[in-house]
This record gives sequence, structure tokens and C-alpha cells, in this order.
Amino acid sequence: MNWIVLIIAGLFEVAFTFCLGKVKESTGNEVYLWYAGFIMALIISMGLLMKAIESLPIATAYAVWTGIGAVGTVLLGILVFNEPATFWRLFFISTLIGSIIGLKMMSH
Repeated sequence: MNWIVLIIAGLFEVAFTFCLGKVKESTGNEVYLWYAGFIMALIISMGLLMKAIESLPIATAYAVWTGIGAVGTVLLGILVFNEPATFWRLFFISTLIGSIIGLKMMSH
């Protein structure tokens, strides 16, 4: 169950980076709404990470959490913010995904 909590925490990490990306594109009062979304997603993500480490090793949980955030943020950058999808970028994201899966498989 805590692996599911950890995955959701990682997705909220992606959400708070998405909000930061939207801040760059926004003007006026809309900026404050994206900052509010950032803060809410950050609090939820950290809270869920804290819950997950109650039964998961902290080093593994943190690595998986940041890995989910990194992969998700790169994919958002490519799909939403029109960042380049070069071969090497996709290659190294693939190796990161493999590492996250490996950490999950090797944890107790």
C-alpha cells in the first residue's frame, strides 16, 4: 500500500513542477493561482512521502519519489511545454525509469 502512496506522492511532485511551468506562462492574478496550486501540490506530495517512509526505507523512497518527479517533469516538458525530445534525452529518461523499477524490485 505504501508503494501506491509513494507513487501518488511522486505524481504530486510532477504537479507542483507543472504549476511552476505555468507560472512562467501566466500574467496578472493567474500567477497567484498557479503559485497556490504549487503550494498545495507540494504539501500533499511531502505529506504522502512522509506517510510512505513509515514502512519503506527512506533512501529508496526518496530516490523513487524524485525519479517519478524527474521522469514526469521531463515528459510534461516535452508534451506540454514543447521542450525537445532528443534521442539522448529519451535514452537517459529510460535509464532512470529502469533504475526506479530496479529500486522497487530490490527493496524489502
